[in-house]
Amino acid sequence: MTNIEVFALVTGVIYVILEIMQKNAMWVVGILTASACAFSFAVNHVWASMGLNIYYVVMSVIGFCKWRKDGAQVSEGEIHLHPVTKGTAFWSAVAAMAGTLFFLWILRITGDAAPELDAAATVLSIIGTWWLAMSHLEQWFIWIVADIITTTLCIVTGQYAMAVLYFAYILSAVYGYFHWKRHGKYLT
Repeated sequence: MTNIEVFALVTGVIYVILEIMQKNAMWVVGILTASACAFSFAVNHVWASMGLNIYYVVMSVIGFCKWRKDGAQVSEGEIHLHPVTKGTAFWSAVAAMAGTLFFLWILRITGDAAPELDAAATVLSIIGTWWLAMSHLEQWFIWIVADIITTTLCIVTGQYAMAVLYFAYILSAVYGYFHWKRHGKYLT
């Protein structure tokens, strides 16, 4: 492991803890983590993952601004939530299907080791990050599915240590859902 990978791993764990607690500092840590990951992937010529992490940097800025505004409307210890509208659910489902097919096509061309799993995990991660920024409780379900797919991807490609990490992310997402549900307050 390089120093940048260790940095990304440590900040990634801190990010998940702050996400569960819905702390705005999560987004700052997210910028650091995603920047480190984007750099590491770029050095290793893994362009789709580099692009995904650049997206995470942009979403961290958007999420920070949104959460800062929403956080002013709840008491200390409360989680600010927004309901998922039918339109959001519909367009997210359309994006999931279309995006997965698009990435599947690209990844097959580039010789990806597991294009179906990689495409699905990437698209769900994009949608999950958007839902996280919008404080949708149901974003945890997206992360559970994305992390199950990514765990499987890691096993299939022989990345067993990464599989353990993503399994831990599954458990964190399950805990995060119940934590947000118990402490959540829906904003109008």
